[in-house]
Amino acid sequence: MESKQFKENMTVWRPLSTSDIVSLVQVADRVHPGLPESNEVFAERARLFSQGCQGLFDETGELRGYIISHPILFREPPALDRLLGQIALDANQYYIHDLAILPEFRGSGSAHECLINILETVAEQYPTTSLVSVYGTAEFWGRYGFKAPETIDDKLRKKILGYGDDALYLERKNEAHSSDSRV
Repeated sequence: MESKQFKENMTVWRPLSTSDIVSLVQVADRVHPGLPESNEVFAERARLFSQGCQGLFDETGELRGYIISHPILFREPPALDRLLGQIALDANQYYIHDLAILPEFRGSGSAHECLINILETVAEQYPTTSLVSVYGTAEFWGRYGFKAPETIDDKLRKKILGYGDDALYLERKNEAHSSDSRV
């Protein structure tokens, strides 16, 4: 993903490195206090699929937000705080595991810029993109074409409950595959 700089708060998106993981977990713990994940989970995802893992850095080089995303098998997102082991060779859906930006850095368009870049580049290689919406953010995700599928199986429903009572599984058709009938 190409780095973009924002004049309003002077932030830039760039690929995450292993040295960013401690700061990333601090941001995650602040934004998602009820959904803790280990350093190892984030480090593994960044190692396995670096093109889908970006950090939002301010002018001092401090991490202020991040996106963690990667391919998965259709409707098989990972459970919260679980290692992947590997990216499935036959992965057929893109998954946004987490997008988190510290409150004081929201509203500048950083999340929008990151999502557009991910959705129009890496995710476009797959028919659909999915995510688990938490904290009542389904309306935000709806602006990018995400919606709840008509039905999901019990296995997926149980997994989603691990993200909290308000968690909602969402999907979108990717533009290059808009004729795919799965969503």
